[in-house]
Amino acid sequence: MKIRNGIILLLLIVFVAACSGAAQTLTETPQPTATETATPTLPPPDQKTTPVPDVDDAVRTYLDAWKAEDYASMYAMLTQVSQDAISEEEFTQWYLDIATKGAIIGVDYEILSSLVQSTRSAQAAYRTTLQSVLVGDITRDTMMNLSLEEGEWRVQWADNLVIPELAGGNYFWMDRKIPSRANIYDKDGNVLVAYADAVSVGIVPGRMGDYEGQVLSEVQWLTGLKPDAVRLMYADFPAGVEWYLPLMAVPLEKVQQRYNVADGYDDRGLLMYPFSSRFYFDGGVAAQTIGYVSYIQAAEKDEYLRKGYQQDEKVGRQGIEAWGEPYLGGTRGGILYVINPNGDVVTQLADVPAEPSQEIYTTLDSGMQQAAETMMLKYRGAVVAMEVDTGRVIAMASSPDFDPNAFEPYNYNYSFQLDEIYDPYSSQPLLNRATQGQYPLGSVFKIITMAAGLESGLFTPQSTYDCQYSFTEIQGLSPRYDWTWDHFQKDGKTQPSGLLTLPEGLMRSCNPYFWHIGLDLFRQGYPDAVAEMARGFGLGNPTGIVGVDEEAGNIPTPETEVDAINNAIGQGDTLVTPLQVAQFIAAIGNGGTIYQPQLIEMIASPDSDPVFEFSPINKGLLPVSPENLAVIQNAMISVVENRRGTAQFVLGPYSRNSYAMAGKTGTAESGSGESHAWFAGYTRENRENIPDIAIVVIAENAGEGSEVAAPIFRGMVQQYFEGQRTYLLPWEDSVGVISVPEEPVVEP
Repeated sequence: MKIRNGIILLLLIVFVAACSGAAQTLTETPQPTATETATPTLPPPDQKTTPVPDVDDAVRTYLDAWKAEDYASMYAMLTQVSQDAISEEEFTQWYLDIATKGAIIGVDYEILSSLVQSTRSAQAAYRTTLQSVLVGDITRDTMMNLSLEEGEWRVQWADNLVIPELAGGNYFWMDRKIPSRANIYDKDGNVLVAYADAVSVGIVPGRMGDYEGQVLSEVQWLTGLKPDAVRLMYADFPAGVEWYLPLMAVPLEKVQQRYNVADGYDDRGLLMYPFSSRFYFDGGVAAQTIGYVSYIQAAEKDEYLRKGYQQDEKVGRQGIEAWGEPYLGGTRGGILYVINPNGDVVTQLADVPAEPSQEIYTTLDSGMQQAAETMMLKYRGAVVAMEVDTGRVIAMASSPDFDPNAFEPYNYNYSFQLDEIYDPYSSQPLLNRATQGQYPLGSVFKIITMAAGLESGLFTPQSTYDCQYSFTEIQGLSPRYDWTWDHFQKDGKTQPSGLLTLPEGLMRSCNPYFWHIGLDLFRQGYPDAVAEMARGFGLGNPTGIVGVDEEAGNIPTPETEVDAINNAIGQGDTLVTPLQVAQFIAAIGNGGTIYQPQLIEMIASPDSDPVFEFSPINKGLLPVSPENLAVIQNAMISVVENRRGTAQFVLGPYSRNSYAMAGKTGTAESGSGESHAWFAGYTRENRENIPDIAIVVIAENAGEGSEVAAPIFRGMVQQYFEGQRTYLLPWEDSVGVISVPEEPVVEP
């Protein structure tokens, strides 16, 4: 028993000791001994995860590409399954079809919400707005599903991504409402262009025989073409051939007045073919300025469908017809339907009516325009006439011209006339030489050099110069010769002009005097004086005219003394357009105000207020003092009226006795062939009811301005004040009929 109790006591002691050791481990950190090894601590496990890309960014990128019509980038964002289901070509065409059929010109969007449904899929709600030129905005809410592929959100393509109504293979169809194209008029309301029934007129000279006189008389009644002018057209036809000569198209009502008579000459070579179309009266007045229309071409189809046009429409191609397209074509409307694959209407999305087109009234005077065109028949070149106090352009002729009716396929003459228009050896009849022709100005530029000299203070109206045949002021440069020397070489009589004041220098158009001015300004520290004056006169920059395309020309700053003398007489690299010259001549004529040339008098629908009415646009003043401008004006009067003036023999008596004028002749070296003939001037009648006008004439490679351009100027003045021209140009047999030189008789 004692032994058992001892054992129990011993166990208790051991248990207590063990508990004491355990308690110690909770409060003390045992220190390792030299023989103990510490247990290493393990780092926490790596729990990194790849973040899911932002869904909104992906949706935005896709929709931005749609706005930019970047269909390749859109297609690249599709899921692989979607790309397997639709090719890039089909995908692109699907979007293009929506744009063309709906006349969609823009897209906008708004992301409404997005939801990542799992780590592999997402959904976005967004609002699209399709901007249609025909029916306005179409706004719908729709959904986009996306899948995560290779760490990027890809779009699950579906046909509801544009608007929900297109789901299931549905498509747009537009019933387009097209207003009729509006007319174009001259300033007095005479119609220049309108839809009309017309007749193509032509002749077969080989069939006329003894009836030539009667046939040509009938042609004159129908077309206004004089018999002698028509004879010139077929003068080189071989005898015995029956070639067709297209003449022009005329209104049907004109033919109906004498149809029985005219039709009786059918077997005598007078042929007539009716057609109906947009018609350009009188063979196309101011053809390059008014322009023409032609059918939408296959390559343009999608572009114009999106603009709201029908595929079989005609559109403006040049001049006012092209510029005025938004007015002349009217505001189109339409009914937009959604159609299912069976061709049934699913729904009507919009219905917007068309609005009437707007007629354009030009500033052109038909009589002045046709007179200018007739007088330029012999030459390539241009005539511009403009009111000095307003900037109204009343004539803008470019020669050669063309008949805009040639672009109508139902016009029997069209193929013949188009061949002439596009003949590579023709003289570019589509070019508007009045605004796009760039020429050296020659001696007309001396007006600007005179202004620069006066404004510099180096020259005064009393400054004199001895104008001899030659100019030798630049050492090492071969002599330059005055125009008087050229005349002396021909007639053996013409003498140099001698001692001249500055105004007399302009009157005599003395080249050495103006070479001297250009050189002196260059040497005296004013190298850019002439160029800056030219720019101040509006040269070297577009005039700002609307309705036609124009070129800026070129006004160089001289770098050498040779440049300076060339520029001083409008040669070298100096280039101007006839319209620019008319602009500054008008400013001289009105006392210094530069008005922007304008061609549009009014734009209005027949039964509504005008959307545009003419108002003069003041561009500023010539950089010339009133005193110096008066000196220039008087010098230009002396060019015309002084017995030594270069234009006196053509214009002097007419200016003194009929209509007061001022101007400047110009003969500009062309670089090839004969010189260009210029005359630029203005009337100075100061009448209350008839505005004074500036007129500029250039005839390419025609010789001297006084012999060719000045007579045309005179004819324009008579037409303006009298409403007709009776004055014969030196090269005319009768008004509008060019003389044919008689062939010398060869003695047997």
